[in-house]
Parts: sequence; C-alpha cells; structure tokens
Amino acid sequence: MTQQTTRRVVTNMSLSLDGHYARPDDPADMGWVMPYAVTDVARDHLTGLWEPATTALLGRVNAEGFLGFWPTVIGMEGADPRDEGFAKWLVDADKVVLSSTLQEAPWERTTIADRPAADVVEELRAAEGGDILVLSSASVIKALLAADQVDRLALTIFPVFLGGGPRLFDDGLPAGQWALVRQAAGEHGTLSLVYDRVR
Repeated sequence: MTQQTTRRVVTNMSLSLDGHYARPDDPADMGWVMPYAVTDVARDHLTGLWEPATTALLGRVNAEGFLGFWPTVIGMEGADPRDEGFAKWLVDADKVVLSSTLQEAPWERTTIADRPAADVVEELRAAEGGDILVLSSASVIKALLAADQVDRLALTIFPVFLGGGPRLFDDGLPAGQWALVRQAAGEHGTLSLVYDRVR
C-alpha cells in the first residue's frame, strides 16, 4: 500500500435537522442523539471513518466523554461488533487532545497540545500515518473549518428539531466547494453524508 503524501483531516459531527449539534438549554445532554446513533447507518458511517485513520484529534471535554465510555464497550456482552471495533481503534490509536487545562494525559497513547488546532494539524500532517479523525469536537472542527484545514467533512443528520443551540457552521467560513462522496439513509430517517473538500 502506498503512503499518502498528505494525511487527510476528517471531521465527524452529528447534527439535528435544524442544524444544531447540542441542545440550547443543556449542551452536555446528548440523549437526543442516542436513538439514531445505534442505527446501522450511523454505525457503518463511523466505521468507514475510523478504519483509514491512525490518529484521533479531540477537545478535552469530548476526550473525557469518549475515553470514559468507549473502552467499557470492549468485551461488553451483546455489544455490536462495529461499536467494539471503534472502541478498540480508539484505545489503540494515537490520540491528541487539545487542552489549555490538562497538564498530562490520563489516557494511554495520548498527547496533550495547548496550541491552536490548525497548528497541531499542520504538525500531524507532516508526520507519517493515516487519516486524522476529529470526533465530534465542535470547537476543534469549527477552528479547522475556519482555517480551511478540513479535507473530509462527515455528518450524520438526525430527524429532530432542537429548536436552538450551537451551530457547527458559523458565518464567515472560507468560501469553497465540497463534493459528495458517500451518502446513506436508514432507520428512523438517519442520514449520513460524507463530503470531500474540492481544492
């Protein structure tokens, strides 16, 4: 297999149909995601993203959530093999956590970076490896979109209105075109979309 000359930055985020990634009153409450996150479409979507990736890039809050939960799925009775596959990948992958408050990582194979996301990505691109996957960390994804550093934009759209809350796409992003490279629709009306940046 030939090595890519430049590593892709792949971002993944779940959005409500009205364009929000969190509830307006309780951003930490992800209960609205759960009925849709366990659909075949959502699980297959995530599998297609982590399989070519060798590095996970996360903000601190998401790192604490993901790394607190996902390792517990390994060996869990009745766990979906795709969930267990992702959990094993997350444990084994190199992880970079962007944080100005963490001094050292409580997780294995993890580096803490107190620098702008775009700078960290430039450094990661210069190293060998597969895709750099940004997992649902809105602040990191927003910063990379603003710096035009996202190569692949992956979204799962859930058919629910949150009626408010933070948005992923702020005004003032660099103008640009995106090409749809993968799409799937499934149970409960869950929709997965993957776009590549046209440069």
